[in-house]
Parts: sequence; C-alpha cells; structure tokens
Amino acid sequence: MKITFLSLLLSLVCLSSCQEDPKLRALEQEREAQKREIIFNNINKGWTFNAQPINTTSRNLTANWAEWRTFLNELNQKPKSSLGAFQQKAKTLSKKASELNNNIPAVFDLPETRSRIDVIATKMNSINLFIHLNQIPDKKVVQLVQEVNVELTAFQNQLDEIVRKSQIKMEEGESDMLQMLDTARAIPTNNPNLTPVK
Repeated sequence: MKITFLSLLLSLVCLSSCQEDPKLRALEQEREAQKREIIFNNINKGWTFNAQPINTTSRNLTANWAEWRTFLNELNQKPKSSLGAFQQKAKTLSKKASELNNNIPAVFDLPETRSRIDVIATKMNSINLFIHLNQIPDKKVVQLVQEVNVELTAFQNQLDEIVRKSQIKMEEGESDMLQMLDTARAIPTNNPNLTPVK
C-alpha cells in the first residue's frame, strides 16, 4: 500500500513539474535573449578600432607589406548582424594579427617590432577568447579593443622612430668607434702573447 501511494505521489510530482517546465524554460530563454541583446549592443558600441595609418611610415607600409594591409582592412570592417558575426570577426582578427610576423620588411625586422606585434596578437587572442565564452564579459571585450588601439598607435610610432633613426647620418669616425666597442671583436684575455700590465 505504501509503495503504491509513493509511486502515485511521485508520478503527480513529475506530471506537475513537466507542466511548469515549458513556461519556466520560455521565461529563461526570454531573459537570456535580453541579456545577449544587451551584450551585443555594448560590444557593438565599443568595437571601434583605429585602423587608419597615423603616419607616413605606416601608410607607405600598406603598399609593401601585405599582412599589414590585410590586418588594417580587417580592422576597418565592423560586423553588424549578431554576436556570432563578432565572434567570427574576432577569430579572423586573431589569425591576421599573428600573421603580422610573416614577411616583415627587412628595415623593420627588429626585436622591438616583433615584440609590439606579439603584444597586438596577444590582445587580439584575448578578445577572441572572451567573446567565445558562454557568459561574454562585454566590458572586458570593449576594454581590450581600446587596449589594441593603444598598441596599434605605439606600433606605428615605433615604425616611424625606426625610419627617423635610419635617416640620421653617421659622423666621421663613428663607424670605427662602434667597431672598437663591439665585444665580439675583443682580444681574448687568455692570449699567451699578451703580458699583463703591473
């Protein structure tokens, strides 16, 4: 008798919970849709990259460096339709940022240039990571977009500085002095022909 009563009670609980489930599910879906709409609007407002070259050096590089030109073009194209479009764009930008290390013009292929590119690529990877989370931290994504803009400006200023330094003429005898300061050309101290000074 007790088993029959318990099974009847259990079936009543299951039936009543099944009837309320679609209503709760619809309410939850509506809340989730509103939340995603707010996130989309926030990211849409904050997704503004400074993709225009800020100096003549970076403008000239768009003609000679295909990866730089492609990256700036991708930054210029803002997604508009949905969070999925922003997720796809973040994935593309992350890939294009990492490709900046390919085919760097010889004049700019320096450690300081590569480190600035790595910082930009890291920030783009972070945007890609955060925008693909289940609970998208929209404020963090917008903050990272602003940080990428700062790094892009610093990168372009670095390129301009490299050009300015290369245009400075050496003074007479400066190249000889630089050769003498080169430690790779120094005479080793274990040379038996050298007598120590007392």
